[in-house]
Amino acid sequence: MNKEELIKQTAKELFFSKGYLHATTQEIADAAGVNRSLINYYFRSRDLLFQTVYHEAVDSLKSQLDDVIYGNTPFKEKLGLFIDVHMKELQKYPYRESFLITEICSKNFALKEKKKSAALHHFLKEIEVEMEKGTIKKYDPIQFVFNLTSLISFPVIMMPLYQKLLDIPKEKYSELIAQRKQIILDNIFN
Repeated sequence: MNKEELIKQTAKELFFSKGYLHATTQEIADAAGVNRSLINYYFRSRDLLFQTVYHEAVDSLKSQLDDVIYGNTPFKEKLGLFIDVHMKELQKYPYRESFLITEICSKNFALKEKKKSAALHHFLKEIEVEMEKGTIKKYDPIQFVFNLTSLISFPVIMMPLYQKLLDIPKEKYSELIAQRKQIILDNIFN
């Protein structure tokens, strides 16, 4: 692995996997075992490094979810695959969303979105069709997406707090998370 990739992988690990939301370039350099000047050489600043690793992580997730959304599988199976992909990424990067929110609030960090997602538009149309069929409750499809992603994300994002408050060992929490897919599907479908 070259130094640039090493720095990016280390930053992803610190920011998104370990939750070091305020890791400095020096801390990233130390964790990667490189000189801090290399981070400035490749990325010019922590913010540009963050934007690079964030976009790579989001693009990877988007690519996987697009494959699911455009797949020719029945809707219930498609939702199961959607949950699998999203949950796998969340477990890999449990602090990605928290980190993004922190960055947006603290530095007016703005993602430059190119255009609305065609895959999301396609997914919303499929949701509307399923609502018309009566397989899922009828309401605004955007609310459906809010509910779906909340049911997937919230227990993973809240893991440290829930483990402490409810005194749940890591192994037990992993079992509970593994049960989420069926619980979510059972809650969504009529």
